[in-house]
Amino acid sequence: MKKLLVFILAMFFVVSAFSFKAIMVTDTGGLGDKSFNDGTWAGIQRAGEDLGIETQVIQSYEQADYISNLTKAAQEIQKEPDGGIVYAVGFMMTDALFQVAQQFPDVYFAGIDIAPPTEDVPPNVICFLFKEQESAFLVGYIAAATTRTGKVGFIGGIPIPPVERFRYGFEIGVKVYNDLHGRNVEILKGYTNAFSDPKKGKDLALSQFAGGVDIIFHASGACGNGIIEAAKEKMVSLVGKEDLATILDYAYSNGGYFAIGVDVDQDYMAPGIVLASAMKGVDTASYLGVKWAYEGNWMPGIHKLGLKENGVRMSPMKYTKGLVTNDTLAELAYLVTLIKNGILVIPETEESLKSFKTPKIAFPF
Repeated sequence: MKKLLVFILAMFFVVSAFSFKAIMVTDTGGLGDKSFNDGTWAGIQRAGEDLGIETQVIQSYEQADYISNLTKAAQEIQKEPDGGIVYAVGFMMTDALFQVAQQFPDVYFAGIDIAPPTEDVPPNVICFLFKEQESAFLVGYIAAATTRTGKVGFIGGIPIPPVERFRYGFEIGVKVYNDLHGRNVEILKGYTNAFSDPKKGKDLALSQFAGGVDIIFHASGACGNGIIEAAKEKMVSLVGKEDLATILDYAYSNGGYFAIGVDVDQDYMAPGIVLASAMKGVDTASYLGVKWAYEGNWMPGIHKLGLKENGVRMSPMKYTKGLVTNDTLAELAYLVTLIKNGILVIPETEESLKSFKTPKIAFPF
């Protein structure tokens, strides 16, 4: 019995001697944005639970924190007997990530929405990029089909490449709907020039609503919380109540004011008022990076995820699907197959946006 106890204790110390840690460094939006950072952290936490490893998050309060926080995270990983991985979240961390990664070649680094500044990607770095324009196309088409005023809005945060790709896709979704249905839905565009100021988002949303917009798609991080709040206030003022059944009854007959979420499924934030969400699999990417590093299946370089790779998608519209016609949903499903097959290519640059022409599309129904 004594020998068995000694053996068990010995095995415990052997197992505990090996540890692997995943550390996420947020951008300035931080945890609680109900969007980009929260989605990435959810994937890392899920990996931690599945693999039985420790996870940690380090908050960045300003851009000046990026290098010091990534350095601190890398130093923490070096203390682990079995190593680990550091996540840098957001395009704004690009320079900091590659600067710090070069100083710690024995530490795995992963970037979400971070493209390498040169073609040479260090062997300890993996970059996850997304075809945001493809999920944004879906909600753009939905917005154009659903608007009662003929005017929809886009509010971006800082106009960095991922945000702009959301805008390109949204614009093309509206354009394709207009071209296929002979409509002239307009888009009002604006930027908060921040990601962590809900008040700026709310103020800009109220301005767009006052200008005749009835649906706003945001790609603005935590600023979007204010945009959703603005839509809710406007809708409740029309309806007089905020329970879901009353809102949906009113909206079905009269329309109203709606927001469209981003990055993760934000429909729950204001049921019946968040029409849909343009999602990208930041949680999937963060989960995979941890898993690949832990299991020794590391694949450095760029991994670009779109509809075909199930890396972007639209929310299932749990509360609002009844506000969209069956014809529109069927059309959208067909358009998704065209995108996956490369027949309908959604622009990812300003130049391709300007030159885009809607191809001849005949729905098989």
